[in-house]
Amino acid sequence: MLRNFMLLTLLSLLPASALAECVVLLHGLGRVSNSMSELERKLRPAGYSVANILYPSRSYPVAVLAEDAIGRGLAQCRDMQGDKIHFITHSLGGILLRYYLREHSIDELGRAVMLGPPNQGSQIVDGLLPVPGFGFIGGPAGAALGTGEGGIIASLGPVDFDLGVIAGSTNINPLKFLFIQGPSDSIVSIESTKVQGMNAHKVLPVTHTFMMRNNEVIDEAIHYLKTGAFISQSLEQNRNE
Repeated sequence: MLRNFMLLTLLSLLPASALAECVVLLHGLGRVSNSMSELERKLRPAGYSVANILYPSRSYPVAVLAEDAIGRGLAQCRDMQGDKIHFITHSLGGILLRYYLREHSIDELGRAVMLGPPNQGSQIVDGLLPVPGFGFIGGPAGAALGTGEGGIIASLGPVDFDLGVIAGSTNINPLKFLFIQGPSDSIVSIESTKVQGMNAHKVLPVTHTFMMRNNEVIDEAIHYLKTGAFISQSLEQNRNE
């Protein structure tokens, strides 16, 4: 009893920031941190501090980007004294997280939500890689997102952290049928977003380009960070209890 009282007293003396959980936001290829601003805006009143990281996605290979972007994200969250660090990523950002966690451990790691990640590679990259100029447009990281067995994505293996994935099912890409097999978000197929070891997978009627600004996507992502399940999963669990 005395021990609990002393613990509560100690916690009450700590600044609010010391009790906060922090979320690192990682944008996708060719985007900027502002593309994740709607997520950032809604995470703060949900009780999270936020590190919204800008990184030069088309300038360096995946390994360099992962070390830089996630290293800075962790540093910012630790400066804010978060006791747990979560991640929400879009597209390439999810691959950076998988690469980083293959090479490092994060003691404060909480949950992660990936939006439209090419977890099994991108068929569009496969189709466009031989086209002159694609390497310049996508950069070394974009060029590495193919589905080939010798590619960096194939080398990442299963995930071993608490991960929820949100895929989009709305296609507005007229060239989709030339490159992508099956339903997609216009850029990444639903099947390609899946990865062995993920905890949950959710499909919503959104496009790849704008999914991180969609209110339903944001609500699902925040719910997953808080509970380890998407909203529909939580409702189903409640019905079964």
